[in-house]
Amino acid sequence: MSTPEVCVVGAGAVGGLLAVRLAQAGVAVGVLARGAHRARIAGEGLALIEGDARSVARVAVSDDATVFGKPAIVIIALKAQGLVAAATSLAPLIGPGTIIVPMMNGVPWWFFSGFGKRLTGAVLHAVDPGGAIARVLPPPQVVGAVVHLSSSVAAPGVIRRGRGNLLLLGEPSGATTERLDRVVGLLAGGGFEARPTPEIQREVWLKLWGNMNINPISALTSSTADVIMDDPLTADLVRRMMEEAASVGEAMGIDMGVTIDQRFAVTRELGAFKTSMLQDLEAGRGLEIDAILAAPIEIGDRLGIAMPYSKAVLGLLRQRAGNAGLYDGAAAASAARAAP
Repeated sequence: MSTPEVCVVGAGAVGGLLAVRLAQAGVAVGVLARGAHRARIAGEGLALIEGDARSVARVAVSDDATVFGKPAIVIIALKAQGLVAAATSLAPLIGPGTIIVPMMNGVPWWFFSGFGKRLTGAVLHAVDPGGAIARVLPPPQVVGAVVHLSSSVAAPGVIRRGRGNLLLLGEPSGATTERLDRVVGLLAGGGFEARPTPEIQREVWLKLWGNMNINPISALTSSTADVIMDDPLTADLVRRMMEEAASVGEAMGIDMGVTIDQRFAVTRELGAFKTSMLQDLEAGRGLEIDAILAAPIEIGDRLGIAMPYSKAVLGLLRQRAGNAGLYDGAAAASAARAAP
């Protein structure tokens, strides 16, 4: 198998969408996938449903990273907890010039690469226990990304396009580089609204600001976002958690740029939707607890910022997910003990 220009790690909702659109744009794409996804893609191609239209892209697929050589660009489209388990197996893909583009939710392992004031260079134990991910996927080779689009897996190897089309991309250092321009151009050529930003960590934090509260509360209550916002008590809990996260952001030099009420209005516009965390809970999938909630709390602890509301919700959420067999509390406790 020849070395593709781009290897997409993970053929789920986001990874599958990226792989299809890039392949349709003429990019040589390889997909690292397992199980039913791999079998379906190998036999019938990777399908994309957009409205009433259905298209199929033929891409190279394998469950063995060694067959792809060292592509120019590796897009990581795994959930954070999945990356911890998979990181070592991805080492064959990464050469000294490989551009790593993570398309993931929550606080990423590369967050403090060239950023963070006194936390610059810090390892977040909640998302990268012992620095295992950074050893395989070096932060200096990362172009950061924030995904503002939705899609879902309709069936193995079949992706259904949702709303949104925006991808924000930036160097963790804030610099403008040739490799950033290359990634932006590649994704724009695939039909995405790809925009460079000199403040990628701010964009990560702004998205997290709206996810680290509604998502966990929805998983605890099984309520849609509108119900949470309509109840004055749960809406106040969301507000308190947002105040805590804003204080942490400000301590890192992040100007939120919008008020809590303005962010509430954005959530209101989305109506009665189930958060991704609630959908994962109902489907019996692992929850992104550490990257979305434990990591911001870890940062707050290191900066000496109290986050009692966020910590209470984290404790409840870990128990809820652990009792459902969807969270490894022992691993979380070990990471917490390792944190400085």
